[in-house]
Amino acid sequence: MIVLPSLGEAYYIAEWGIRLAMLAIVPLRRSPAAAASWLLLIFFLPVPGLLLFAAIGSPRFPAWRVDRFESLRGFFEDTARRLTGEASPATQAPAEVVELARRLGHLPAAGGNSVELLDDYDAIIARLVADIDAAREHVRLLSYIFADDATAARVIAALGRAVRRGVPCHVLVDPVGSYRWLKGTLRALRSHGVRVRRMLPFRLIRGRTRRDMRNHRKLFLIDGRIGYAGSLNIVAKDFRPGVTNRELVARVTGPAVAAMSAIFVSDWFMETEELLEPVAALPDPSGDAVLQVLPSGANYPLEGFLTLLTWQIARAEREIVLVTPYFIPDEGLLGALITAVLRGVEVHIVVSEMVDQLLVNLAQCSYYDQLLSHGVRIHRYRGYLLHAKAVRIDAGLGIVGSSNVDVRSFQLNEEVSLLLLDPSTIAELARIQQDYIAGSDELLLGEWRARPRLRHFAENGARLVSPLL
Repeated sequence: MIVLPSLGEAYYIAEWGIRLAMLAIVPLRRSPAAAASWLLLIFFLPVPGLLLFAAIGSPRFPAWRVDRFESLRGFFEDTARRLTGEASPATQAPAEVVELARRLGHLPAAGGNSVELLDDYDAIIARLVADIDAAREHVRLLSYIFADDATAARVIAALGRAVRRGVPCHVLVDPVGSYRWLKGTLRALRSHGVRVRRMLPFRLIRGRTRRDMRNHRKLFLIDGRIGYAGSLNIVAKDFRPGVTNRELVARVTGPAVAAMSAIFVSDWFMETEELLEPVAALPDPSGDAVLQVLPSGANYPLEGFLTLLTWQIARAEREIVLVTPYFIPDEGLLGALITAVLRGVEVHIVVSEMVDQLLVNLAQCSYYDQLLSHGVRIHRYRGYLLHAKAVRIDAGLGIVGSSNVDVRSFQLNEEVSLLLLDPSTIAELARIQQDYIAGSDELLLGEWRARPRLRHFAENGARLVSPLL
C-alpha cells in the first residue's frame, strides 16, 4: 500500500527540492555576491524566493529583443564608420580608453565638439525649451521620468509649438520611472501631436521584460545638431516632498551628437521596429572637445560602464572623484578603489546627505567604514539630493551621464555615458566637482563609528540584499 505524504510533508519536500535545485541554477552567469544573496533568500524562504527569482532573477531580455537589437548592427557600424572617417579625435585622447569604450558600446570617439556643463536645474529646462522652440527638423526626447507637472508642461508646450511648425517630435518614456504621471503625460503629449512610446513595457504574450530592467537614459536631441546627456529628468526639481534635486547635464554640439542620436534611433526602433533614419546625420564641427558616447545595458557586452570605470580606477595615478547619488559597488570596484588609495591616489566619493531611498541608502552606508578605514574620503553634499553622476580620473578622463555607481545601473538599466576626453572639458568638470566638495561635509571615521548600533545592524541587513537592489 502506497502512503502519500501529507500536505505539510509534501511542502517540506518541495522546499528542499527547490533549495537543492537552485544551488545548481542560481550561480550560473551571476556575480558571487548576487548568487549568495539569492541563495540566502531561497534557503530561508524557498517558495517565495523561487517566485521572486522567476520574476526578476534573470537580467536578460527575451530572445525577440536580442534579435531585434542584433538587426541594428549595420546601423551602428555605418554610424561608427562615418564618425571615424570624418570626425576622428584629436591625438590627446587616450587611445586605450577610446578603443575599450568602442568595443563596449560600438561607437568611436569624435573630435570637433563644443560642450557646456550645466548644473542649474531651472536654467537647463529653460535652455531645452529654447532649443526646442528653435528646432526646424526634428526633436527627440528620451527620459526615464517624464511628468505632467508644471515643469514638464513647459517642455510639452514647446513640443506642441514645434509640431504646429511642422517639426516632427518623438518621445520615449519609461513607464516605471514615470508611473506617477504616465497617463497624464501620454495624454498631454499625444494631444499636441507628439509621437510617444513607452520603453520596455511589460508583455505577457510576446516574451516577458522584467519590470525592474529599465531604460534609465536621459537624452534630448534637437535637429541632430544639439544633444543633452546627463542626469536630469523632465520633472520638477522638488517632485519628492522635502527633496530638491541638483543635476548635471552636458549640452553638446558637433559630430558627437550623431552618436547620441544613434542611441535614440536604436531605442525607438527597439520599441516600434521603425528606423527613423538609416544613419544618424553628422553635424559640422563646432569646437575642440573630444567626446565618446558609451551606451550600456543588457544588449551590450559585459557591463560597459562598470568595466571601463573599474579599469580606469585601477590605472589612476593621482586623483579619482566619483559623484553619485547611489553608491553600491561590486567587489571588483570596491577593491580597485581601496587599492588606488594604497598606491597613493587621492580618492573622493561625493554622495548626498539627503536620503530619498532608505534601503538603498542603508546598503550604501554599509561600505563607508571599509572605505574610510583605508583612506577613501567621503563627502556628503548638503541641502540637496545631488543626483548628478560625474566621474573624473586624473586629468585624462571625465564621465557625465545617467549611470549611478550601483548594481542596478551596472546590470539592469539601459544607461548612456558621455566620456570627456580633452583637457579643457575635463578641467571644467573638475571645477564643478570641487564646488560639490566645497558644499559637502566630509565624513570622518571616528564620527561614523559612533553611529547607533541599531543603525549598524540595519546597514548590514541591507548590504545582504544589495546585489538585488
